[in-house]
Amino acid sequence: MDNYRVVADLIKEKGYVVAFTGSGISVDSGIPTFRGGQGLWEKYDPMEYAHIDAFRRNPEKVWNMLREMAGVIFAAKPSPAHVALSELEKKGFLKAVITQNVDGLHQTAGNSTVIEYHGNHRRLVCVGCSAKVDFTEAEARMLPYPLCERCLSPLKPDVVFFGEPIPMLDMIRANEEAKKCNVMLIMGTSGVVYPAADLPYLAHSSGAKVVEINIDDTPFTSSISDFVFRQNASIVLPKILEYIGT
Repeated sequence: MDNYRVVADLIKEKGYVVAFTGSGISVDSGIPTFRGGQGLWEKYDPMEYAHIDAFRRNPEKVWNMLREMAGVIFAAKPSPAHVALSELEKKGFLKAVITQNVDGLHQTAGNSTVIEYHGNHRRLVCVGCSAKVDFTEAEARMLPYPLCERCLSPLKPDVVFFGEPIPMLDMIRANEEAKKCNVMLIMGTSGVVYPAADLPYLAHSSGAKVVEINIDDTPFTSSISDFVFRQNASIVLPKILEYIGT
């Protein structure tokens, strides 16, 4: 019996699925991964452009990179993998998505419970008073950078820069979902960015079956993954959905 059917039966039997996603799931949406040949960090030194201290020192310089990133995100549409996760929620199996991504595409696709471990690039937050506003193309065009209407401090995307902590509430929620799930779907993540990469281990130690959908090996592959699909999630997830049926 092929693994697509086995995993589909596992999902139907166990219920309570949680997805753990990384940037690889959004490549089909037109957003390059941060690492690898086309990665953003091949073009921009993260310590120079994505550290909170760098932003505080020179927000105008950092905003040159942020505008480019925003243009890519604003143009992106959900991939077949995003859509499949939304369908899995509609069928009652998927209870939460824990994502390292900041593109907001899980919500666009229709998922309702999305824990954004690293924030959301479609919001702006004030570095002075912590006020939050929607990030639109109008703000992206503001020169030298958008300012808070309340206190006139620089605004930055509401994402976790290097040197900033993971939002405590999101970390707690993610840990709770990892402990509660019976099946964890891992996809599009390198498994090397901590503390997010601890979550699959937490799920495994709590008794969950771990299904990994990644083109390349990760630290999870030989340690905790019960099923491994060496293909793009946009190919694998729709096939699993077919076996789950209506």
